[in-house]
Amino acid sequence: MSRSEMDWIVALRETADSYRRMIDAATRQLTDDELVRRPAEGMNSVAVILRHLGGNLKSRWTDFLTTDGEKPDRDRDTEFEDWAGDRDALMAQFDAGWARLLAGLDEIECADPATTIRIRGEPHTLPQAAARSIAHVAYHVGQIVMVGRMVHEGEWQWLTIAPGASDDHNRRTWGSSASRGTFGPNRPA
Repeated sequence: MSRSEMDWIVALRETADSYRRMIDAATRQLTDDELVRRPAEGMNSVAVILRHLGGNLKSRWTDFLTTDGEKPDRDRDTEFEDWAGDRDALMAQFDAGWARLLAGLDEIECADPATTIRIRGEPHTLPQAAARSIAHVAYHVGQIVMVGRMVHEGEWQWLTIAPGASDDHNRRTWGSSASRGTFGPNRPA
C-alpha cells in the first residue's frame, strides 16, 4: 500500500479514536439515570444512541469486505427502544460494535481501495464506505454530547474549547496537536 493510501487510514483511526474519547468523556459525566433519560418525548437518550451506534458499527464492519453492511440478523428498530439493562451491559454492547470498527480499520490496510463495499445494496468504494461510517459516528457523537448536556444535572465539563476560553487555549497550544483539544492526542491540562 502506498504512503498516501496509508495516510487516509491513519486519519480514519485518529478520528475514530478522538470520537471515542468524546463518547467516554461525555458518558463518564452522566449518572445511570441520566444515561437512560430522554430529554423530551420523541428524542433519544444517550443509552439509545449508544445502543444504535454499537449495532450499526457491528453490522457495518463485520465481514465488511465480503457482505452487505446491513446484516440480515440486525434488528435496527429495537436499537431505538429504551435500554432496560445496566450501564455495564450497555457499554459491552457498544464496545462490541466499536471493536468491529477498529478491527475493520486494521483490515483496510490489506484491502484494495477500489474494492466495492455494499451498504443496503448500494455500492461504495472502500474509502466512501469508511468515510460514511466515520461521518455516522460523528453525527451521533454530537447527539450524545448535546443530549448529555440536556439531561445532566450540575456543571458540565466541556469536551472541546469552552466558550470564552479560545484565546487562552490558542496561547497554550498553538502549533501542536493539543490545539485540537479532545481531538488531539495530548489534551491540555
